[in-house]
Amino acid sequence: MNNKKVKSSTGLFFSGVIILTISNLIIKAIGALFKIPMTHIIGELGMGYYSSAYVVYTVFYMISTAGLPVAVSLLIAENRSKGRVRQVKKVFKISLILFLIIGSLGAAIMIFGAPAFADAIKSPNSRYSIMALAPTLFFICVASAYRGYFQGYQFMMPVAVSQLIEALCKLFLGIALAYYAIGLYGKADGSIHFAAAYAIFAVTIGAGLGMLFLTLSKLLFKSRKYDAEFTDISGENRYTDSTSSILKSLALIALPITISSSVMSLTNLIDTATMQGLLQKFCGMSQIEATAAYGNYTSLCVPMFNLPPYLIYPISYSIVPLIKSAITVGDKKRAGVVMESSLKVSALIGLPCGLGMAALAEPILQLFHYPAESIQSAAPLLTLLAPSAFFLCVITVTNAMLQANGHTYMPIISMVAGAVIKIVTNRFILIRTIGLAGTPVSTFLCYLTATALNIFFLVKYVGIRPNMGKVFFRPLIAAAVCSAAAIGVSMLTREAFGVSASTLAAILAAALVYTVLIFALRAVTEDDIILLPKGEKIRDLLKKIKLFK
Repeated sequence: MNNKKVKSSTGLFFSGVIILTISNLIIKAIGALFKIPMTHIIGELGMGYYSSAYVVYTVFYMISTAGLPVAVSLLIAENRSKGRVRQVKKVFKISLILFLIIGSLGAAIMIFGAPAFADAIKSPNSRYSIMALAPTLFFICVASAYRGYFQGYQFMMPVAVSQLIEALCKLFLGIALAYYAIGLYGKADGSIHFAAAYAIFAVTIGAGLGMLFLTLSKLLFKSRKYDAEFTDISGENRYTDSTSSILKSLALIALPITISSSVMSLTNLIDTATMQGLLQKFCGMSQIEATAAYGNYTSLCVPMFNLPPYLIYPISYSIVPLIKSAITVGDKKRAGVVMESSLKVSALIGLPCGLGMAALAEPILQLFHYPAESIQSAAPLLTLLAPSAFFLCVITVTNAMLQANGHTYMPIISMVAGAVIKIVTNRFILIRTIGLAGTPVSTFLCYLTATALNIFFLVKYVGIRPNMGKVFFRPLIAAAVCSAAAIGVSMLTREAFGVSASTLAAILAAALVYTVLIFALRAVTEDDIILLPKGEKIRDLLKKIKLFK
């Protein structure tokens, strides 16, 4: 492979990352905007029902869609790199039929099993929200086939737009439907579960519209333009593998990925059931109080915790087909460059976000105007939970690396080990001794365990030996200093300018300090910048402002 093609492919990778990163930032902003008014409309109890249903849905979502889109993208990327265009079309056709079947079965199980699932998580009134959310699984499954296809081509724009459609419907339709339900049924504890069900039905509508957009995008997609550089590689385009062979290949890739991705969803489902039950048993809470406490934790803390990983997910989406394509054509150098840069980015993003969020937990929640009582309960929990975001960022990227290199079962070991640590410490030790605070502490122990194992597997089986100083320790020093700067600015300016202005000033100061330090400590190098689209121009600009010598 010539250098020009390598550079072009790497640029396409980072372009896709940037598109999905911007999309995910907007989506998370929409999610934050959604949580604030929704918490005011249906309260912590209503959000408890909403979140309980979402946990059940997430388990089915992970089982149905976690592995197959990645498998589709891998097979498409591999066959494209061999010039097998007809095989690419057949892989997509089979995957679409498979997703239609899986989505239909999953949605039916959720609808008819809703009462049993609600009873299992100790939240009987959540069954209405589970039923309202169930059709989402069908729409998302079909959409996942298209997303896997576009991911294989590293064409991320339709994926990003479809996700934005889903998020906007969740925001605007969710709020509108919640208000409508409150008007119909009132806001009493005995009827608020109906409002939660109406609100969550907006997610179903958004998923349906997102699926329709992806279908239209596929019809208009000009694949020949993307296949042109590969079609002259060999004569393998004349034939295709059998349907059974393709299904076997999909299963071999998808099954271990699905298992590893589903482990944490199943763990969170167990968390949901045991946490509410243990809070009632050991903390003297009623069923309604436990559901409200759970709703507060999952509505305020968990969305903030999930923000840094959302910046990393685009890298994991894009890295898998790119590494697989490079390995297929024997370009180990390109695969190594992408893996090392991706791991470094996970640290550069995860560390300042995790430590900064822990340092400014209460003012950040106040910035979003959550109810004062909810903030008072959630802020200490967010301080404990936020550092785990760094480990989740690293896990996301290292899972993708292991999967792309053919070690698809290794993440299962890591995630199972982490899940066991979480369940044991949470159920038998932490909640019994420190109450609700035990949940974020067990999450930290879980992701720490999984991260350590993934790094070990990369070193032993892939041969990636990250420079710990450059990849982790230098960003850690910069993140610690910027977090201290954020605390100092927040404390010095709060009385004079108020919470909102002082928090924004603290975040800005931390960002400036961190930017200067990562260059001063050489945590970011010229080689990293050149990999970006227009990287040489960005490097030259940074040299002009003396960030590079």
